[in-house]
Amino acid sequence: MRFGILGPVEIHTDDGTPLDPGGPRPRALLTLLLLDAGRPVPVERLLDGLYGVEPPAGAVSALQSQISRLRRRLAPHAGVDAVPAGYVLAVAPDAVDAHRFARLAAEGRTALTAGDHPRAAALLRDALALWRGPALPNLPDAHADRTRLAEQRLTVVQDRIEAELGTGGGPELVPELRALLRGHPLDERLYGQLMRALHAAGRPAEALAVFEDARRTLADELGADPSPELSALHLDLLRDGTEPPARPRLPAQLTRFVGREAELARIDRALSDSRLVTLTGPGGVGKTRLALEAARARTGSVAVHARSWPRPGAVPDVCLVELAPVADGSRIPYAVLAALGVRDGFRSPATDALDRLLEALADREVLLVLDNCEHLVEDAARTVALLLGACPDVRVLATSRESLGVTGEVLVPVPPLPVEPAVRLLLDRARAVRPDFDGHARVPEICRALDGLPLAIELAAARLRTLSVDELADRLHDRFRLLARGDRAKAPRHRTLRAVVEWSWELLDAKERDLASRLTVFAGGATLDAVAAVCGVPYPEDPLASLVEKSFLEVSDGRYRMLETIRAFAAEALTGPREPRELRAAHAAYFLRLAEQAEPLLRGGDQLPWLERLAAEQENLDAALRCLTETAPQDALRLTAALTWFRRLRGLHGDRVPGARALLAAAGAEPPPGLAEEYALCVMNAVSGRGDDPEDAGLTARAGALMASLDGPLRLPFTVILWSLTGGPRLNVDTRVRVQLDREPWGLALLDLGLAYQDLLAGRAAAAETGFTRAWKGFRETGDRWGMANCLDPLGGFAYGRGEYARALALLDEGLVHVRELDAPEETADLLRSRAVVLLAQGASREAAAHFTRSGELARTAGATDKVAGALRGLGDVARLAGDAARARVHYENALEACAATWFSVGETARILIGLGRASLAEGDPDTAGDWLAQARAQALDPPDPLLLADVAYALAAAAPRPERAAELLGAAASLRGAPLHGDPDVARTTEHTRACLSVEAYATAYERGHGLRSAAVSER
Repeated sequence: MRFGILGPVEIHTDDGTPLDPGGPRPRALLTLLLLDAGRPVPVERLLDGLYGVEPPAGAVSALQSQISRLRRRLAPHAGVDAVPAGYVLAVAPDAVDAHRFARLAAEGRTALTAGDHPRAAALLRDALALWRGPALPNLPDAHADRTRLAEQRLTVVQDRIEAELGTGGGPELVPELRALLRGHPLDERLYGQLMRALHAAGRPAEALAVFEDARRTLADELGADPSPELSALHLDLLRDGTEPPARPRLPAQLTRFVGREAELARIDRALSDSRLVTLTGPGGVGKTRLALEAARARTGSVAVHARSWPRPGAVPDVCLVELAPVADGSRIPYAVLAALGVRDGFRSPATDALDRLLEALADREVLLVLDNCEHLVEDAARTVALLLGACPDVRVLATSRESLGVTGEVLVPVPPLPVEPAVRLLLDRARAVRPDFDGHARVPEICRALDGLPLAIELAAARLRTLSVDELADRLHDRFRLLARGDRAKAPRHRTLRAVVEWSWELLDAKERDLASRLTVFAGGATLDAVAAVCGVPYPEDPLASLVEKSFLEVSDGRYRMLETIRAFAAEALTGPREPRELRAAHAAYFLRLAEQAEPLLRGGDQLPWLERLAAEQENLDAALRCLTETAPQDALRLTAALTWFRRLRGLHGDRVPGARALLAAAGAEPPPGLAEEYALCVMNAVSGRGDDPEDAGLTARAGALMASLDGPLRLPFTVILWSLTGGPRLNVDTRVRVQLDREPWGLALLDLGLAYQDLLAGRAAAAETGFTRAWKGFRETGDRWGMANCLDPLGGFAYGRGEYARALALLDEGLVHVRELDAPEETADLLRSRAVVLLAQGASREAAAHFTRSGELARTAGATDKVAGALRGLGDVARLAGDAARARVHYENALEACAATWFSVGETARILIGLGRASLAEGDPDTAGDWLAQARAQALDPPDPLLLADVAYALAAAAPRPERAAELLGAAASLRGAPLHGDPDVARTTEHTRACLSVEAYATAYERGHGLRSAAVSER
């Protein structure tokens, strides 16, 4: 069905059959509904249109009756539906001539702007053909709507004339234009079109006379002069366009250009190979300055033959076109003409200016720098596409917060500055306002906080004129207020940090703004799934893609990230107390679910992707934990428990203490029902392990009581590991632990691991090696790399003890593969230290020292001070075995300082003391050596530690004054360990020396005597 309201009301069915619209009242009602076809029309608007501002009594009932009659008249071709907002005529807008006219007019103007004059003329003629007389004749009170439609019709007439002028028309348009001017004597566009039509008809004198008529009419009626555009057209007709344009120049810069070497090189390559290069990036990132520097480089060097553009030996013109002040995309050609120095002779939206522009650039090698295209991106794209298609020697370097989307466009994203060039930029700009400024330790922190945005850094540097670096750094949480004084010479939207971000914000539509503000709840970025779950935005793919294209977000590896500066601005859009609170709750709930989903998968074959996923969400998980600690402590206990093993694997447990203690305070003195394991883990996480923390003892006791109360299988079997690390080596794998772990394969493998360590510590070496092998097989079946590595380390130790160095290295290397895949720093440090011991025994001292050094670095990052001390002790062993006892002593003393006063440092302390004793022996000072070894023996005996006593016994054997005593101690050490330590170079040297001093029988007798005495042999003076 087709409807007409651009003239008398008409209705036709799809086959062309006319229908009677009815009398005046039904026609008026139908017209009102057709003006908003497909959209609800409020009852009040219908009553006003039918009866005026004071409808009679019973008007609503009368309207309902008229609606019913109209339904019957239109059935079955169309319907009138009642909706809460009023009534809807259920037809497509294109079925109504007024709406079809608006569509054709818009399409015609688009074609006109793109320079497609024939198509534009055809579309605009079709639009005007829909008019059959004055619009809306059945609505006597619709003056505003009639005026609007009449103005639209006049604009379309002028656009059609513009299109026909563009296709070579002129003489035939003169009568029509004169008639139009009689009805609209103050319309300057019509005067300009008449001047151009007369000029095209070869009547230049009449064209100039039209200008005089326009000037006289405007002066008489308005007291005004002709517009600059009409005056420019008059001047251009006088000169006939004979004056050549001035050669464009780039503006000189007042500051040094810092950094961006890689981007400059990439732009240069791109301009050599491509005709359209667009620099994209967020506001304030420095796109304009970078484009100017790249363009200036093009003007400063003659083209080489390897480049296809410009021609060899030529230097192209470079023209900066500033589009920021241009509000209407149709004015882009005028802006380019003005920048080129070409007078735009015509007052038209774009078409004639485009013709002039194409003529001006037809044979010139020009690099156009179109700056700030983002607010006119569609019009800029059409103009650029036309220019590049018509002018083969033109290249365009554009800057925009989103791409132009033109075929052949090469994008060069402009990222924020890395820290090093950002620091150089801040120092350079700071010295401009404070010549004595020599830097500060917090300058890199400031640059990172400002996201490496050059504009923000320059504004911050200006602030250093009156603020100290510390004052500036401490106030960056309020960055928009702080960085609100910029260059007065710049446009207002480039003057302050807020203005730059606000400009980007205004270019977003309502949906994009809403999503951007909601995204501020995320810390460190978000995945698509997280956005959909937390932000409450169905199908967020499109708005996310749009935010990325507009440089409001960055996307990498499936994660969407927002610069902190943009995040701070967008967060302000979350108004009222409720929305931020609800978003935080949804955010915390999502990441609690994620952590609990991941927890069991961290103990099997899928642990690598889940470790990476949790690592990527570290900031979000921390934020969720802080939120739940404040609002839902029980959920915070669940999240802490779910993350504990992840943090342990990744060496992140060192920063857990303050948060765990705050959570305990929020959760209360007793575990909530059903959360005893989670509460116990929180207590263990609250133990600092520093040795000098007065709260640790009480927390350890609480953890012990809680673990004793868990008499069933654990949901979180790694709790046993945390408890063993917290409670110390006095813990045994008792019946309760067997029950706690007797639930699933990982727990059973862990039980085997614990039993193997129990055998090892008791000196049952053969049983321990069997147990570690069994545990390794169990972990291998689950696919858990942590478990396999923690079995391979002691298994490598057994091979080393037997002198099977190749076997030991193979086992340790296999373990290193696992822990490096896990990116577990503490376990990597352990295996590197073990590998260094083997290398040292083989005589590869340089490689061993490198391993010990790297082990110490990793242990330090993980906060494992005892393992830092172990690495330093290893460096001491390297120096001592190389004959440098003095240097060895320095390493041992540094190791002692690194040891904290905790249970797990006792063994390391004793071994460092042994190293100091051996160093004194090497220096020929047996008395000092005896003192050091006596201290080590005291550590090993309180409480008795068989493995540690074995190490003391080997060292005492090296210091023994009689060979019989040395043999006795060697036997005791082997008995305490459960196996001799043939692979250790110190032990091997002592054994060789002792055997050389005794007969075979004497050595065997003394050795067996020590073997039977065990720790008693070590205790003897």
